[in-house]
Amino acid sequence: MTDGKKKLRSQDWFGGRDKMGFVHRAWLRNQGYPNDYFGGRPVIGICNTWSELTPCNGHLRDLAENVKRGILEAGGVPMEFPVMSLGETIMKPTTMLFRNLASMDVEESLRANPLDAVVLMAGCDKTTPSLLMGACSVGLPALVVSGGPMLNGKFRGGEIGSGTFNWQVKAKIDSGEFTADDLTEAEVCGARSAGHCNTMGTASTMAVMSEALGMTLPGMASIPAADSRKKLMAQLSGRRIVEMVHEGLTPAKVMTRQAFENAIVVNAAVGGSTNFILHLLAIAGRIGVPLALEDFDRHGSQVPLLVNLKPSGQRLMEDFFYAGGLAVVMKELGGLLHRDVLTINGKTLDDNYRAATCYDTTVIRPLDQPLQPAAGIAVLHGNLCEQGAVIKPSAATPALLKHRGPAVVFSSMEDYHARIDDPDLPITADSVIVLQGVGPRGYPGMPEVGNVDLPRKLVEQGVQDMVRISDGRMSGTAYGTVVLHVAPESAAGGALALVQDGDLIELDVPARRLQLLVDDAELSRRRAAWAPPAPRASRGYVKLYVDHVQQAHLGADLDLLVGSSGSIVERDSH
Repeated sequence: MTDGKKKLRSQDWFGGRDKMGFVHRAWLRNQGYPNDYFGGRPVIGICNTWSELTPCNGHLRDLAENVKRGILEAGGVPMEFPVMSLGETIMKPTTMLFRNLASMDVEESLRANPLDAVVLMAGCDKTTPSLLMGACSVGLPALVVSGGPMLNGKFRGGEIGSGTFNWQVKAKIDSGEFTADDLTEAEVCGARSAGHCNTMGTASTMAVMSEALGMTLPGMASIPAADSRKKLMAQLSGRRIVEMVHEGLTPAKVMTRQAFENAIVVNAAVGGSTNFILHLLAIAGRIGVPLALEDFDRHGSQVPLLVNLKPSGQRLMEDFFYAGGLAVVMKELGGLLHRDVLTINGKTLDDNYRAATCYDTTVIRPLDQPLQPAAGIAVLHGNLCEQGAVIKPSAATPALLKHRGPAVVFSSMEDYHARIDDPDLPITADSVIVLQGVGPRGYPGMPEVGNVDLPRKLVEQGVQDMVRISDGRMSGTAYGTVVLHVAPESAAGGALALVQDGDLIELDVPARRLQLLVDDAELSRRRAAWAPPAPRASRGYVKLYVDHVQQAHLGADLDLLVGSSGSIVERDSH
């Protein structure tokens, strides 16, 4: 290049006046590209998780056009490409099984193609972390364009949130509150626009996480999908990514240890999903930032809850945006955040958010008047979870945060479904529901089943919550006194596999303790008699996953993906 700038990576493909330069340019000519597309302009990948099978991302194909416009305006060359899309509401057995596969798709697509930077088009739960994991592994300049939440659901004069309402459906049917016709009407009212879940579920949490990490333009996370300002931000993101190429601004310069600590604090303040833990740990593992499960308790558990959104509060994401959005939270948190960290717009966090204004304090509370004084995710330890477990106190029943009760054990989801509504099941409101076999390896894939529905006979008696413990996950839209991510999982021989009906279990969230009240000698006897379950997969990616997946306290990434591959491809087959 003649202007003194560093040579672009894409010029390794397009810059040569030899055979290979001819080959790489020639086939792309069938798209009608002019000469200057190959003459040293930054080539920007638009990594799109659009799919008609991913309802939350169904509008990303259109949103990508706004990104392209911005890239062209800034002098770049946009190249959109698809990667595996993960539709949380559709895919079986669970999208978590495929998060790591999607990240591999992203990583290898970036490495293999003539790209100088990438815009990550994300929306539904796992699409955001999988894109970030893959991009971090390569290290090209990158930013996230989040698709945005749906508009508030409107139903019979009130509002319903897509996601949180779903977890109430069985109880409403069992109690006789809802008929089949009622549900049909609610179905079409709850998801009335493009976008992802409009509660502070995992999708919204991931958008917030991206912005808190500094990986989106300020203000993007809160904008509803249907709002024209989302298109504006997408266009500005296209402009900005071209500038980032010239500045050499890569994810490693933005996603520092301090940025990860900021994300933990922000997640607590907004009442974000427990799934955030798994995804942030996995992203940190890819980019090389040391992060441990205990950091989420250390930096987040005492942070006040400021945002009044379901499932921890009453409102929805559209209300959050109108109240001032994430910018207000970032300003309100003040010295709880590292305010001098760099973000992808080239400015510090403090530069971006110091002028934010709150327009509705019933939605976003001041720091000195929070909804809850200490509502971040709590990390538990004890003989039932030697490598940790988590609980979201802001979504739990306060009276159950210290509880002792007898276990009612289900060995699998199939066992649970077969027996939970049996009127003869020996279970009371004081019982502790224990679900085994739903961890990363055991299911496989660690599904969102930890917040299992309560027995019909107890719902009919008016019981609304019980302590539930599993090695699985729960949706970020869900609620209840639910202990999750127990590690080691039961399929790996963790103590959860040894629990039997009637065993007393003590949960003490203030003391951060989860204890199986069975003496060590008896547990040793049970362990000697325990045999690992038969493998759930014999071929393909699922076998690769089962053989290599790490436990929940490490983020459930594949051990062979931790760290980075870099952007250099050393061999050329032509």
